[in-house]
Amino acid sequence: MPVLPGAEPYRHEGGEVGVLLCHGFTGSPQSLRPWAEHLAGHGLTVSLPLLPGHGTRWEDMQLTGWPDWYAEVDRELHALRARCSRVFVAGLSMGGALALRLAARHGDAIGGVVVVNPANKVHGLSAYALPVARHLVRTTRGIASDIAKPGSVEIGYDRVPLHAAHSLRAFFRVVDRELPQVTQPLLLLRSPQDHVVPPADSARVLSRVSSTDVTELLLEQSYHVATLDYDADRIFQESLAFIGRLAPGVGVGNEGTAAGG
Repeated sequence: MPVLPGAEPYRHEGGEVGVLLCHGFTGSPQSLRPWAEHLAGHGLTVSLPLLPGHGTRWEDMQLTGWPDWYAEVDRELHALRARCSRVFVAGLSMGGALALRLAARHGDAIGGVVVVNPANKVHGLSAYALPVARHLVRTTRGIASDIAKPGSVEIGYDRVPLHAAHSLRAFFRVVDRELPQVTQPLLLLRSPQDHVVPPADSARVLSRVSSTDVTELLLEQSYHVATLDYDADRIFQESLAFIGRLAPGVGVGNEGTAAGG
């Protein structure tokens, strides 16, 4: 199936500092594209892949699971490490969980982690029904476009495939077990008004990581997809400052050439 217009992956060849951005469940690179372009505009090498089963139609996602999504970002990380002297990982929602697992598994190969409204658990009674319900019902209502800013829209599925949701639940359990292995500097930005991921998820992440350099910032004006919301510029600036503090002067400020698709 063709990729939805605007949902294409994004890559930018910049300097020696690389950043891997991971989008969320049922979403697409479009939700992080402005963030990627901001980092690229300051000379960083940026990779924003399209996760398998995403960015086309929900039926394609029904055939994928968390090992497919994680394998994609893991491949991109290896490519960035071959190209850059310092690499950082970042993500939104499930993308935050992907970034945290990369950090847990790759250790010192990752210089720092930035997560926005990271997801850690599938909540509610429906989560316990997933093992059975996924065989009886194919989808439930979508979670895309939880955005306060009028006119800002996320490209994502209007349905959640239950087979994929069941796999997501299993993935969150894997990541939760591995959080103590995360030792890198961590910047966590969260929206108090988030209708998709509750504050408990960020609290759980902060309580379980072993990082000693931890910063938590509140995005008071935004909902879940804060990277397309009122606080987007703050996310871009704070993440760039975080990376610049940990990799001062390395590759920052040099323009490169961007490529989409």
